[in-house]
Amino acid sequence: MAKARRLATEFFGQWFGFYQFDRYRVPHSAVCFEITETTAVTNLSRAAEFIGGLRASGCRFALDDFGVGVSSFTYLKHLPVDFLKIDGSFVKGMLQDPVDAAMVEAIHRIGRVTGKQTIAESVETPAIRDALTAVGVDYAQGYGIAHPAPFLNDTNVRSIRRATG
Repeated sequence: MAKARRLATEFFGQWFGFYQFDRYRVPHSAVCFEITETTAVTNLSRAAEFIGGLRASGCRFALDDFGVGVSSFTYLKHLPVDFLKIDGSFVKGMLQDPVDAAMVEAIHRIGRVTGKQTIAESVETPAIRDALTAVGVDYAQGYGIAHPAPFLNDTNVRSIRRATG
């Protein structure tokens, strides 16, 4: 079973890296994969190898749902990700619950120490956006920022190519 997983991972990397990037002419640097903390720590060494391989081609990685897994900070030292996504459960409650606010701040600070940028999930109001700005969080996502929209259409692909050269 482990060999099958390894082959599947290698196949995915080759297929995606060579076929999809070439097909749509999207620069690797324009792509950021999300991997959940739970998935990453299930097989830490394989996840680190997989992430490292695609990062070497220019792709970036975000560790999703950070802070809700077991021993998050221990695993963070071994995963070569570019971004920490602060789980929405902390972000949503940060204005009412001082523990949630402290978690957001702590995750952001550990991101800084480890050289990672932070992304807050579930940003749904201007007040939450302003609080995250005060903390120094780098990016935000949620309905308070923008609603989901289709990505791969000709106009979006062309604008990505122009923006990433």
